[in-house]
Amino acid sequence: MTDDQRHFVILFDGVCNFCNGSVQFIIRRDRKGRFRFASLQSSAGKQLLARHRIREQADSIVLIENGSCFTESTAVLRIAGRMSGIWKIAAILLVIPKPIRDCLYRYFARNRYRWFGKQEACMIPAEETRKRFLSVD
Repeated sequence: MTDDQRHFVILFDGVCNFCNGSVQFIIRRDRKGRFRFASLQSSAGKQLLARHRIREQADSIVLIENGSCFTESTAVLRIAGRMSGIWKIAAILLVIPKPIRDCLYRYFARNRYRWFGKQEACMIPAEETRKRFLSVD
């Protein structure tokens, strides 16, 4: 069984400040350690995109859950639904039609570098969380 079958895997834009902050936010609230992470730019991220036949999506977060892949607003809301605490409530927004949700998601994604900035290279995870990040098999 591969790591993306045992855990919820989140592929994210590793140079985006907002995305990196979101990953840290999820890690702090994922007490059971169910989420694993890889940047879209990493070898592990590219391998997972290819394995699941997803075109490279620098503007989208990707959630791999039980062999199924979710992108854009669906990924965000499913991640929230898997978190503990009040964040679970956000999953109720899945009742909003996907075209409307994704339109809002894409607007945010197009502007995230302007609003939050970006880094020159992908973040290097802290030692205590490094095991939560996937590497090439």
